[in-house]
Amino acid sequence: MGGDLADVRVWASELDAVHGRFVHRFSRSEPRESALAYMRGLIAPLQRKNGWTLAEEASHGGPDRIQRMLNRIEWDADEVLDDVRRYVVDNLGDQDAVLIVDDTGFLKKGTRSAGVQRQYSGTAGRTENCQIGVFLAYATGRGRTLTDRRLYLPTSWTDDRERCRRAGIDDGVAFETKVAMAKAMVHRAIADRIPFRWVTADAAYGFSKCWRYELEQADVFHVMATTRHDTVVTRWALDHPVHDLFPGLPRQKWKRRSCGEGAHGRRVYDWARVEVRPWHREDRRHWVLARRSVSRPEEIS
Repeated sequence: MGGDLADVRVWASELDAVHGRFVHRFSRSEPRESALAYMRGLIAPLQRKNGWTLAEEASHGGPDRIQRMLNRIEWDADEVLDDVRRYVVDNLGDQDAVLIVDDTGFLKKGTRSAGVQRQYSGTAGRTENCQIGVFLAYATGRGRTLTDRRLYLPTSWTDDRERCRRAGIDDGVAFETKVAMAKAMVHRAIADRIPFRWVTADAAYGFSKCWRYELEQADVFHVMATTRHDTVVTRWALDHPVHDLFPGLPRQKWKRRSCGEGAHGRRVYDWARVEVRPWHREDRRHWVLARRSVSRPEEIS
């Protein structure tokens, strides 16, 4: 992992501090020790991470102790998440922080894992047999981490209660869209008084006018990607397609800016914005922001 011995000691000490935040959630010493071993394994430089490799890293004879901690010992994952979230706020909390909503896929072979089915996975870039998790990340100038999560259950699961029971899913768990999950996580962050200034998400979430309206009603600033088929209110029309706002803009309206380093160097684009909903509120302004490829100017997001 790099670094010298002093760095390693700092990491070990801080890991113990994180563990100390939620160790009281386990009633016996064995799951407490297994939880710490599990955390150490997750940050270890292992090529593959599963029950066997994490057990090896912890010098266990097999994966039973860690699997028992994850599968059979009673503890409340949401309570532990609350403890971790408070740790995040204590160390990274910032009034200018950004909440980032996104989902990711976990490739699976079988049919028994909760929520698994053939569905699009951003991780694989195609439709695969996988689970989908919706996540909320917290980003500040001092660092970034995940602070909330939901497992997406397709209707192929929620319409089959016996299948849900076999996977340990309670009968009270109903179908929720990914947007509804994202809303719930942001509402929870607001209710828990997590300090932040912006919410951002890709077009799978930003295309929801309903959610954008709810964020606006809560006075939450947001930058949400959307699709070219979305419409907005302008001075000229009530349902103006967003893709029609930019082709006729004068050249000087486009500003060349970098959005940071990428895998192949700095990511430079041309950017422009057009004000929309001009009569809504005097103290709040709304914009459609466009990003245009420098080498292929016909490509506008």
